[in-house]
Amino acid sequence: MNTYARHPVRIVRGRGCQLWDDTGKQYLDFVSGIAVCNLGHAHPEVSSALKEQADRLFHCSNLYEIPQQEAVAKLISGQAFPAEVFFCNSGAEANEGAIKLVRRYANLNGIRGPVIITAQNSFHGRTLATLAATAQDKYRAGFDPIPEGFRAVPFGDIEALAAAVTHEVGGIMLEPVQGEGGINIPPEGYFGKVRDLCSREGILLVLDEVQTGMARTGRFFGHQHEGITPDIMTLAKALGNGFPVGAVVARPEITRVLGPGSHASTFGGNPLAMAASLATLTVMLRDDIAAQARERGDYLMQRLEGLRKVHPALKDVRGRGLMVGAEFDADISFLPADGIRKGIMLNVIQNRILRFAPPLVISTQEIDRGLEIISGMLKEKGLS
Repeated sequence: MNTYARHPVRIVRGRGCQLWDDTGKQYLDFVSGIAVCNLGHAHPEVSSALKEQADRLFHCSNLYEIPQQEAVAKLISGQAFPAEVFFCNSGAEANEGAIKLVRRYANLNGIRGPVIITAQNSFHGRTLATLAATAQDKYRAGFDPIPEGFRAVPFGDIEALAAAVTHEVGGIMLEPVQGEGGINIPPEGYFGKVRDLCSREGILLVLDEVQTGMARTGRFFGHQHEGITPDIMTLAKALGNGFPVGAVVARPEITRVLGPGSHASTFGGNPLAMAASLATLTVMLRDDIAAQARERGDYLMQRLEGLRKVHPALKDVRGRGLMVGAEFDADISFLPADGIRKGIMLNVIQNRILRFAPPLVISTQEIDRGLEIISGMLKEKGLS
């Protein structure tokens, strides 16, 4: 179906931060499948784990115990907080599961018709419920009636958030850093105040870590920059380094409201998915990929700040780890198509924000080469 404005290029192979199309042309990847292939393409240990599992068992159903799920859940909770994990297949599914968990918890605790507060310019997925949570009209257009039960306030505004809390609010759902919204970083101390508000009012704090999780921001989970603990966290994207895996992570006292038949996923956490996830997590922890993301992210932002002297249209650089946005006061929507011709994969959001989400294993030499290509394209368009 015609749901993507696709570029006329067919990618057939990848390795690390490099991609090749069906003509043999090579590309430097600054997108990583939209913040998915954090260990790079075709990581040998993840590929090997998938091949070995494929020879044993693809799928058996969650009607039976799946040992790999236990191992992955233990690694996740060990890096996050004491939790139980529900496995699914995508970020939208994970956020849908979190919404259901908040509603069930609230309903069973006397809040009828609970409301979840989200943030303007957020993005939580493409299902009807996650569209309702996503406070951006462009994603909702034409899909009415949108489900009710959500209330949006400005991101980073603790006063507006506190004012929106009423007796029917059961949860607050936020991204530690807004990705699709423009790589928006909250004010220092914001999430600490949100945590205090939720604890004081008896509200569940849900953090959508679909993009910020798995070392992308330079900590294993984005909320760890703030020194807080959520009640519920959602993961996906890089959790399987490209194999579809999602997860809802929640404190056990919250998950007690679920019982057999209350929620399910046919393919969620099957042996093949768990093999990919277990290998991904093992490599990330062993090689301290979060520290590498911090180091490379600092280097990228320093280099981008230097480019502002050459390209005055570049008005702001912001980010955490290797989740970086370069905002221009000019239309730069030409960059992805021009980049393909020049041998680089780029992503632009809102026509003016160049979003950097390369594999976390990118080298400083690859960053330098990518920025050199980008600078050349900007000069060609007179943006220097």
